[in-house]
Amino acid sequence: MSVSKVLVVGGGFTGLTTAIALAQRGVERVVVIDRARSWARVGHGLTIQGNALRVFRELGVLDRILSVGQPENALTLYFADGRVMAEMKTPRTGGDDLPATIGALRADLHEILVERAESLGVEIRLGRELASYESGPDEAISVLSDGTRERWDAIVIAEGIKSAKRAGIGISAQRGPSGLGIWRAVTTRQPEMTGGIAYPAHTGGAYKVGYTPVSDDLCYIFVLCSPVRPDNGLADWQEVKRLMADFHGPFDYLRESIDEGTFLNFQEIEWIFADGPWHSGRVIALGEVVHAVPPLIAQGAAQCVEDALLFAEHVTAAGDWETQLADFYARRLPRIRGVVEASMQLAEWELHPGTPGADPGRVMGQALGALVAAP
Repeated sequence: MSVSKVLVVGGGFTGLTTAIALAQRGVERVVVIDRARSWARVGHGLTIQGNALRVFRELGVLDRILSVGQPENALTLYFADGRVMAEMKTPRTGGDDLPATIGALRADLHEILVERAESLGVEIRLGRELASYESGPDEAISVLSDGTRERWDAIVIAEGIKSAKRAGIGISAQRGPSGLGIWRAVTTRQPEMTGGIAYPAHTGGAYKVGYTPVSDDLCYIFVLCSPVRPDNGLADWQEVKRLMADFHGPFDYLRESIDEGTFLNFQEIEWIFADGPWHSGRVIALGEVVHAVPPLIAQGAAQCVEDALLFAEHVTAAGDWETQLADFYARRLPRIRGVVEASMQLAEWELHPGTPGADPGRVMGQALGALVAAP
C-alpha cells in the first residue's frame, strides 16, 4: 500500500466513492473537503447504468440504492408524433444479475454515499477549499481556505469538469463545447410510462427529449437543445414547454406536467478527455476533471465511480506509487476513450441529423456492449 493518509477534494460522486473505496481497503485516514457549506437536497434525476451498480455493490451501497431507484431493462424509442419506433433492450453492463439501468434522484444517491463514507470513518469538512498545495515524489502538502496546512500521501482532485486545478497538475487538455445544451427536470409520470426517448421533426424545438422513471410516480426528463438559452422573454418552464411542443404520445403528459413550480436546470454540455497521465507527484485528478462527455449513453457517473474503485484498488495493493498509477492508466484509458469517442460521435449526429451512414443505435449498442466486462 502506497497511501495511508489521503485528502479528497470534492464531495460529489467521484470524491465520495473514492473516499469510500479507500477507507474500505484500510487507508488509515481519509478526509473529504467540499466548498459547499451544507449538503442541499437539490438536483435532478440520473440514469445509472449497470456497470455503476457493479461498483456500488463493491462499495456496500447497492441494496440501498436499489431501494430508492427504479430499475429498467429496456427503452422505448418514439417518433416525435408519438408513434413507437422500436423497443430497445438496454445492455446489462453490470452483468446479468443486475438491472440494466436504474433511474434515481441525485440527492438520494448522494445522501447514501455520504452516510456510507461517514460509517467507514471518513472525515467530511464542508465550507473548505484547496487554496494551494505542494507535491513531491513521496508526499503532498495541502493548504486549505481556512489556513489549515497538512501532509498527505496523496491528494485526489475530484471537483468536476470546471476544476481550475488541471493545469497545475500538468494536464494540457481543456474543456470544450459539444454544441449541445440540456434542460433537466423531475416531474410526475403515469404508471405505464417506463422510459423513452423521442426523436424530432426538427421544427425549431428540441433536438431530442427523453425520460427515465425515478420512483413509482416520478420521472426525470431531459431536453436536448441549443447550448445557448434564447432571450425570448419566456420563463424557464415556458421555454421547456416550447421546446417540447412538437413531441407527442407520452411527452404530451410530461410537457403539461411542467409549470412554474417545477425545478429546472439548464446548462451547456461541455466535454473533456485527458489522455493521461492525470497526476503530478502525489496529486492526481479523477472523474470529470479529466473525462466528461455528453450524456448520450448515460456513462458519465459510471465512468467516474469506476475511476474511484480502480484507483483505490491499485494504490492499496503492493507496489510503489508510480507503478501503481501506470497500471491504473493502462486499465482505465482505453475504456474511457471508447465512451468518449461514441458519445462525441452521437453528439455530432444530433447536431447534423440525416448524416449519411449515421447509425446511433449501433454506436450506442457497441459502446455499452464493450463495458459489460469488468473494468
